[in-house]
Amino acid sequence: MSDAVAIEPAVTDDAGELAAVAAVTFPLACPPGSTPQDQAEFIAEVLSADRFREYLADTDRIVLKAVLDGSIVGYALLNAMPPADPTVAALITQRPVAELSKMYVLPGQHGNGVSAALMRAALDTARTGGDSAVWLGVNQENVRAQRFYGKHGFTVAGTKTFTVGSQLHHDYVMLHQF
Repeated sequence: MSDAVAIEPAVTDDAGELAAVAAVTFPLACPPGSTPQDQAEFIAEVLSADRFREYLADTDRIVLKAVLDGSIVGYALLNAMPPADPTVAALITQRPVAELSKMYVLPGQHGNGVSAALMRAALDTARTGGDSAVWLGVNQENVRAQRFYGKHGFTVAGTKTFTVGSQLHHDYVMLHQF
């Protein structure tokens, strides 16, 4: 593990840097058939600096940042609320529950422990916050991410759909119970 990485709660002043990391990392997790236009639309709507400021101001959300040598190299977004999607709500019945909505690390940081440190911090944050489980959605074609989540105790609980721009994608819903 990288000894120099620090996992910390993000603050409002981090919004621009978080959005920059999101703009680089989100397309890397998209399925091969997604278009750059759809990815850009999603980034503009969901991962902009303004949206990160909203996430950071929302008491039901926690944004963690991975900092290495003074720069944000990854982040995780936890939503501490029941699933809004009826399909997911039928699969994830544990309460209270948190969603690991986003977790991305810059490509140059893969394999050096940053992702593992960020995941441990996200799970610890949910557990110490009183959640009984954490769930997430991962594209069915993203085998690398599925293996990573499996190593951290997540198992497939079902499936859901996820829209990026004009395209509908198929995700696994994965669950980690405490």
